Amino acid sequence: MKHRLGIVLSGGGSRGIAHIGVLKALDEYGLSPDCISATSSGAIVGALYAAGYSSEKMLEFFKVKSPFKLSKFALGKPGFIDTGKSVADFLEYLPENSFEALPKRLFLTATDIVNARLEIFTSGSLIPAVLASSSIPMVFTPTEIDGRWFSDGGIINNFPVEPIRMLCDVLIGVYASPLRQVDRSALKNSLAVSHRAIEVGMYFSSKAKFHECDVFICPEELSRFGLFDTKHLGTILDIGYAATVERIETIRKAMTQKPGTDTA
Repeated sequence: MKHRLGIVLSGGGSRGIAHIGVLKALDEYGLSPDCISATSSGAIVGALYAAGYSSEKMLEFFKVKSPFKLSKFALGKPGFIDTGKSVADFLEYLPENSFEALPKRLFLTATDIVNARLEIFTSGSLIPAVLASSSIPMVFTPTEIDGRWFSDGGIINNFPVEPIRMLCDVLIGVYASPLRQVDRSALKNSLAVSHRAIEVGMYFSSKAKFHECDVFICPEELSRFGLFDTKHLGTILDIGYAATVERIETIRKAMTQKPGTDTA
């Protein structure tokens, strides 16, 4: 089945809230995507959007059901926060817990951390796939699915264009982790250097695919916010919204130039 408009949502931690702003703008201008490929925090937004939630309800989820609550700390597991303790929160918003129940087609990526390979989830149980895709290593415990351990999809692919590249007439890409400019003085310890190395590697592996999208959105302002910034969610959403409004005419033009699309 060919889809009218597809969207790729990257990871980015709290910066992934910008995806909500992007989707809000697209909905308001009658350009709602019907096919989504996402990873990490983008997977959470993508699943909620595919289920039909408004931008207000999606933001509410991140504010009320924050995965960083003290009650979710892991004991005796490889991670500080137990992903399994978030299942109940997701069930409140995704009670059918099924890809097949979603009004929009959804593809989520995760990393099989033992076998070192990318997994694409698009059918079956939804919540385990969302948790697997967003299980940031060293912070969240891996998510077990069918005896396999999964961690964040961004480890291997933080910009999953591949699952839907050939399925959509027009493809929008949203990258919520622009590469920050840092001073050498900020790299004071091994952890800071390691984090920077991962950040650089993920950005450049993703950058190689930016051109595959008909329209690409990457608000540079997002680089001001940390991976786990929970104090500026509304501001981050607004940045994504504003960046998309600026590209609306570009998106409309892309759709009029592709066969099978209709922006009326």
